[in-house]
Amino acid sequence: VQLQAFGGGLVQPGGSLRLSCAASGSIQSIKTMGWYRQVPGKQRELVATRTTGGSTLYGDSVKGRFTISRDNAKVALQMNSLKPEDTAVYYCYAMRYDGLDYWGKGTLVTVSS
Repeated sequence: VQLQAFGGGLVQPGGSLRLSCAASGSIQSIKTMGWYRQVPGKQRELVATRTTGGSTLYGDSVKGRFTISRDNAKVALQMNSLKPEDTAVYYCYAMRYDGLDYWGKGTLVTVSS
């Protein structure tokens, strides 16, 4: 499975941004897709995931502001009401039914005035 992410960039506080990610390869083996993020010196943290069955999981810090959507092998993250603390490198993520996971190259999101 290969993951290619799109989006990211600079946005002002309170603004919105949309990330998208497309999987290729053995897409029928994918159960979960989503996003994690990481800032230097900190552990990678969950942003949001969505399973093939439609179950979603959000990190506490983004609940009510971010929305994940998924269409088969594509996943998108709509980020609203962005805060400076949302600044991070965002990674697209996929996990197969057998538990093997994959990571895309990160895309930088910077929230700053």
